[in-house]
Amino acid sequence: MSSLNPLNALPHGFTHRRRRGAELFLLVLALMVGIGAYAAVGIGVEETVPVDIVAYGGWLAVLAVGCHLVVRMRAPYADPVLLPIVVALNGLGLAMIYRIDLARDTDLARAQLTWMTVGVVLFLVVLLVLRDHRRLQAFTYTSGFAAIVLLVMPLLPVLGTEIRGARIWISVGPMSFQPGEIAKVLLVVFFAGYLVLHRDALALAGRRFIGIDLPRGRDLGPILVMWLVSLGVLVFQRDLGSSLLFFGLFLVMLYVATQRPGWLVVGGSLFAIGAYAGYLLFPHVQSRVDVWLDPFDHPNGYQVEQSMFGMAWGGLIGRGLGLGSPDTIPIAESDFIFAAIGEELGLTGTMAVILLYGLMVERGLRTALVCRDAFGKLIATGLAVVFTLQVFVVIGGVTKLIPLTGLTTPFLSYGGSSLVANWAIIALILRVSDQARRPLPELSSDDPEHGDDATQVVKLS
Repeated sequence: MSSLNPLNALPHGFTHRRRRGAELFLLVLALMVGIGAYAAVGIGVEETVPVDIVAYGGWLAVLAVGCHLVVRMRAPYADPVLLPIVVALNGLGLAMIYRIDLARDTDLARAQLTWMTVGVVLFLVVLLVLRDHRRLQAFTYTSGFAAIVLLVMPLLPVLGTEIRGARIWISVGPMSFQPGEIAKVLLVVFFAGYLVLHRDALALAGRRFIGIDLPRGRDLGPILVMWLVSLGVLVFQRDLGSSLLFFGLFLVMLYVATQRPGWLVVGGSLFAIGAYAGYLLFPHVQSRVDVWLDPFDHPNGYQVEQSMFGMAWGGLIGRGLGLGSPDTIPIAESDFIFAAIGEELGLTGTMAVILLYGLMVERGLRTALVCRDAFGKLIATGLAVVFTLQVFVVIGGVTKLIPLTGLTTPFLSYGGSSLVANWAIIALILRVSDQARRPLPELSSDDPEHGDDATQVVKLS
């Protein structure tokens, strides 16, 4: 507390620098990664640079620079590292999808570039329209209601569509969309607003067990509701990944808001009970677990087998872009794009990708640490946790660390719903970051608002 300056709410020695020049430099490096990978794929497969490299690279540059300019104008104090990381991952994902297109004679990369454009447009809209993240707190329960509606929509007989055993899509004419991707963003807003209002009651300790203060029985309602919702997603939509994501997200945010380890004990116990019941009751969960235990002795283990062979063939430095056989892995452009990267870029490439994701999550959590208001802290934490859980369950499933869940790898995998939603998440984190890193106005001691601001800063710190 003594190291905080009540006028600017930041530690002594912290310099208010916008760092937009650093962001632009990193964006150039990120574009080199994406465009260079695209060119390398063409050389590896067709022994020539793709004929559309100028148009492709130019459009990527337009999107990246457009994002940079809007951030520079509307969020000048935002984190300078997040946007370059996203551009690098998205560019690498486009290159890998293009690689699979050349092997299978498809045209998914062009569609993915279109979805990236839509995602960038939404990114810009969020930054331009939402000037202060705290305004979202007024829509706490509206966001929760909208999230429930979106989760229920795939179950409707007219709109809902079942794809690969999971009923998580809605179809309107020739277009299909996964509403759960938008629901996860709305759930973060709802959880953050709800926990800010009720965290004092939820933080009260109940019985003590093995040195851990468990929550009171009367306060178990919210976590039981989320447990039932996650089970409902598992039962009715057969989506193991989203079920894990929603429950894990609420549990982590609840722990951050209350700082009570007892909630982790209760939540972990409920998760174990739900997972075991799901395994006993639902054949698709049993199939996922059996494939995880022994893919070579299961009729549905071919996908995992091929991904393991591909990553093993890639070795330390990979076969080279365009020189592997990622098309032998079913759904390599989506669920198993990490295995395709492992084959062509090797362990080195996969570790680089994991490092980028780690930096992305770290910057989100750093934003939460320096944020001045509790709502912003929980928003930034929740959005960072969304990426954490997605990356863990996807890469963990591909590498056979855990059973497959069905989520997509953020910014790498083919899929418009996920890509657009993830760009919106990055925009929200940057908005919170800009508010957190922006210096407070130098208020005089006789300013009637000075005392309230200083008091609020001390309380939140």
